[in-house]
Amino acid sequence: MINARATKRYLRSSPRKMRLVIDLIRGMSAAQALATLKFSPKMASKDAEMVLRSAIANVMEKATAANERVDEGKLFVSAAYVNQGPTAKRISPAPMGRAYRIRKRSHHLTIEVSVAQ
Repeated sequence: MINARATKRYLRSSPRKMRLVIDLIRGMSAAQALATLKFSPKMASKDAEMVLRSAIANVMEKATAANERVDEGKLFVSAAYVNQGPTAKRISPAPMGRAYRIRKRSHHLTIEVSVAQ
């Protein structure tokens, strides 16, 4: 069974927003997942689509290296997860000489694609 993974690290949005998009495609066929991400109104879906296309290309590359033939219709998203990345901390001025802390979050996105048997 051939499977491959693609990872994009240090994406500048909160992991919570990306998880909403990733939960939509987990377990879907690759073609259906691409269509779902393409027409999703969320901004995070653009990054997820790019990582999914990379994972599909990685599977194809592995298959050609092993002299196997893979039908793109048999590919599916076997795993997709979002881990929290580093948080940049900034200070914003507040009334009466105070300061509020702003947390600019980031995340790491990983998508695994496998060939269905």
